[in-house]
Amino acid sequence: MVVLHFEHDAFAWRQAFHGRGQVRLNFFPDQVLLRIERRAVLPLALESQRLWPDFARELEATSGIPIDYRDEGTMVVALTRDDAEQLRFTYEFQKSLGLELDWLSGAEARRREPHLRAGIPGAVLSLRDHQVENRLLVRALAEAARRAGAALCERCAVSKVEIASERACGVVTDRGRDRADVVILAAGAWSRQIGGIPRSHLPPVRPIKGQMLALRMDPERPLLRHVMWLPRGGYLVPRRDGRLVVGCTVEEHGFDDSVTAGGLLALIEGAWRAVPAIEELPLAETWVGFRPGSRDDAPMLGPSGIDGLVMATGHHRNGILLTPITARSISAYVLTGRLPESVQPFTPERFLNAPPCAASGSGPTMVMEPR
Repeated sequence: MVVLHFEHDAFAWRQAFHGRGQVRLNFFPDQVLLRIERRAVLPLALESQRLWPDFARELEATSGIPIDYRDEGTMVVALTRDDAEQLRFTYEFQKSLGLELDWLSGAEARRREPHLRAGIPGAVLSLRDHQVENRLLVRALAEAARRAGAALCERCAVSKVEIASERACGVVTDRGRDRADVVILAAGAWSRQIGGIPRSHLPPVRPIKGQMLALRMDPERPLLRHVMWLPRGGYLVPRRDGRLVVGCTVEEHGFDDSVTAGGLLALIEGAWRAVPAIEELPLAETWVGFRPGSRDDAPMLGPSGIDGLVMATGHHRNGILLTPITARSISAYVLTGRLPESVQPFTPERFLNAPPCAASGSGPTMVMEPR
């Protein structure tokens, strides 16, 4: 099998270094197990989480690139008594779903993270929540694909999917037409911008804007070791190179890529309330990314309803988390025509008879990433 992978920019630029002329990240925080907000996705997320350690080791061995997979765990902190009551409720609910969590007193949380604000009432620790350096991850995936024989066609935009006799048979790109037995649409928030697909079969994906920033810590004396979630949905992600990633806004503003004063203020204030020592840290970078949100905030994996057109999009906040299960299930479907049972509820075909989306073989396999 010949695999061609088409990219509008350099490989995965929009996902991992989103921006025009600037180096910017585009991933939501890269924990291997995020706080699951939709129970329907939980079994899929847990299965993918279990795959991550072996996936990381295999990817590093295949690519020769370390991806900084870290397993210190994640803390969710409460800053007030009201926060603690809400966190206790969430903790009990997630424990009832079988998640492995530990309740920490404020003193216990500060023993683990001394720079936390004094007097916090409590926190939750998830030792199974891990993280990975997404920039290294994308580099490793690209190198592994090259070593496996895939052709990465960078800076070669896909303008349309060619469909003949109700079957996808190739793509039209900046370099011309390429025939294919299977076309995989994996264009994230840009998935609806690929031409040639009938309107009825376009994936109901919209961009969800997220503003983020990074502060610069001393790599030898970082302020934090754990990924830390904040009461109102923000988070802090320490990197081994000294960056402290602070995120992330959630905005329904289309593809507006502006970084705003209000967005940065909200991020910095939320982080400062939990870890006051950040006020001494220099600002390293800011960026905007676009999560691919589906109508039900669950991914779209597998057959599209058009023969030969397969989709892997709509991962919303869980793109990093669901990477192993997405790779395994889509490759299995292309090779065998069958999807794992855990993935079957998430095919794009579930939307075919639903109301329109709200405004808010011998040939190669084509993979289209964000335009």
